[in-house]
Amino acid sequence: MKNSNSLDYPGTGAAVLRTKPGRHHFDRTTVKVARTLDDLQKVFALRAAVFLAEQNCPYDEEYDGNDLAGLHLLGFIDDEPVATLRLRWFSAIGKIERVCILPRARGRFLDRILLAHAFEIAAIKGYRLMIGQIQARLWRLWSKVLICKLREDRPSFSFSGYEYLEIDIPVPLHPSTITPYSDPYILIRPEGAWHRPGVLESAITSNNPVGKAA
Repeated sequence: MKNSNSLDYPGTGAAVLRTKPGRHHFDRTTVKVARTLDDLQKVFALRAAVFLAEQNCPYDEEYDGNDLAGLHLLGFIDDEPVATLRLRWFSAIGKIERVCILPRARGRFLDRILLAHAFEIAAIKGYRLMIGQIQARLWRLWSKVLICKLREDRPSFSFSGYEYLEIDIPVPLHPSTITPYSDPYILIRPEGAWHRPGVLESAITSNNPVGKAA
């Protein structure tokens, strides 16, 4: 069930997908930004089930020291967490990492739905390029999911027993990109919820009037 923390339909982010799931698929899936310790525990549990148990990834390689520096998305079906990914931000690029879906939830377009939300967030932040480091054996799959390009000038590399390739993913310009001139309240709202009044705005009283955020 959708709640106030759910991300809205990612109209700009969905443009990066080669084949967009129907709107009803988005409506049946709740996607949120991980904001609490409980959310992070869900993220770690999902990744343990997929990467540690299924792919036999070493613990220290999976939990690599970047989790508290990244932004995590969680996907839910019927209030159960079933998918996650991680985003990290650099000067001119964003990076998509740790995309995983529980086996019982695969085949429901969750990969596309999560990625569309990830690109929506990147676009609002002003990023025009995302990169991914994908298992080489999955390049054909990714090329069918995303409008992306293999970075053929970059050599492959390996860790955890898998060969990896790098891909470039262009991101469309978002009509509501955040800039230095955006409303100050927008700049202090929670990640991914820039269009909703935040807790600081709700604390404003009639005795302390200030400008209203757009």
